Amino acid sequence: MQLVQDKVVLVTGASRGIGRAIANQFAKAGAQVAFTYLSSVEKGEALVKELEAYGIKAKGYRSDASLFDAAEELVNAVIADFGQIDILINNAGITRDGLLMRMSEEQWDEVIQVNLKSVFNLTKAVIKPMMKAKSGSIINMTSVVGVKGNAGQANYAASKAGIIGFTKSVALELGSRNIRCNAIAPGFIETEMTGELNEAAIEEWKKAIPLKRGGEASEVADVCLFLGSDLSTYVTGQTIHVNGGLYT
Repeated sequence: MQLVQDKVVLVTGASRGIGRAIANQFAKAGAQVAFTYLSSVEKGEALVKELEAYGIKAKGYRSDASLFDAAEELVNAVIADFGQIDILINNAGITRDGLLMRMSEEQWDEVIQVNLKSVFNLTKAVIKPMMKAKSGSIINMTSVVGVKGNAGQANYAASKAGIIGFTKSVALELGSRNIRCNAIAPGFIETEMTGELNEAAIEEWKKAIPLKRGGEASEVADVCLFLGSDLSTYVTGQTIHVNGGLYT
């Protein structure tokens, strides 16, 4: 089913993991896909070819969403190339884990800058074009950690909790303009990042999950597709948990 046929989606941090799965899912459903990457040009170029195989227009932009001016330049470039932005997915994020007593100011600032300020930057940049179009869907990637916290991740938890409050506020501000804003809170999703974890640690995680398995990136992408499509036209200001029942 072509749920987002001819809509234009902008996905930040799409060169791997959940972001890559989201880009693929939207392309498969008929959307034109603009995405950002930061480090690997090769991965960005490979993803363009991967998405174009679905018969849609795709373009990657090397851009740092945590920089205010760069975010505005990105949105202007996407609109110049695609004509519009119907859906924004703020997915870019990093971790710099460590116990608070050992956490440096740099580790704190970097995570807040990349995870939270990038959401402000991109959302602010798309407001005007979405208001002009009188429609839009903004989807922010938070985390189960932003709801329940996690030892050794005070910076990450703070950034992801901030996204939830930001999402609710934007939904209240822009609802009258037919612009929706929602958040998705993934739990333990098996990606390249989790693949680096100790196998015993992964098994302990799975024991705590009612569905007794890790999630797949495509399962997060499915919820993104729902929130970006007309199936969710009366859904805004919500945080949808995709965690196999982990936080229930």
